[in-house]
Amino acid sequence: MCRNIRTLFNFAPPATDEEVRAAALQFVRKVSGFNSPSKANRAAFERALDDITAASRTLVDSLVTTAEPRDREVERARARERSASRYRPLA
Repeated sequence: MCRNIRTLFNFAPPATDEEVRAAALQFVRKVSGFNSPSKANRAAFERALDDITAASRTLVDSLVTTAEPRDREVERARARERSASRYRPLA
């Protein structure tokens, strides 16, 4: 999976439409191999982006869990800690 696609389910507050679209965009870019499509491929790229955004929103909204929602700030702090330890400069 692309590292830039983040988990969107079971967060407080819930994922925004912008976050869902951003994840869909990363997926379409990865699958198509285009960061930015040519004019000839733009319509297909945008259609796929719209379809995947809608499917992702449907999925996230349909999932259920008994777990408590995760806090976005706590998860960001954990990610920063993992990144800092992973990319710590060598002495």
